[in-house]
Amino acid sequence: MTVASNVKQCLSTIKGIEAQLSSLALNSLEEEAKAVFHETALTMADVKKDLQYRVLELERQEPQYKGS
Repeated sequence: MTVASNVKQCLSTIKGIEAQLSSLALNSLEEEAKAVFHETALTMADVKKDLQYRVLELERQEPQYKGS
């Protein structure tokens, strides 16, 4: 598996984690848990943004990875 494929797979996983944390934040009955889930989802959003940037950089530097 190429570096680009690994980064894209990681990005996909992070998106799923972010969505699950957001869902847990919305569905949690305990306020403290809601806050923790929400804060963690925001952290995952930052990680996702960084990985998206890295994917773009990989595709720019290595055109053969574009769209794979």
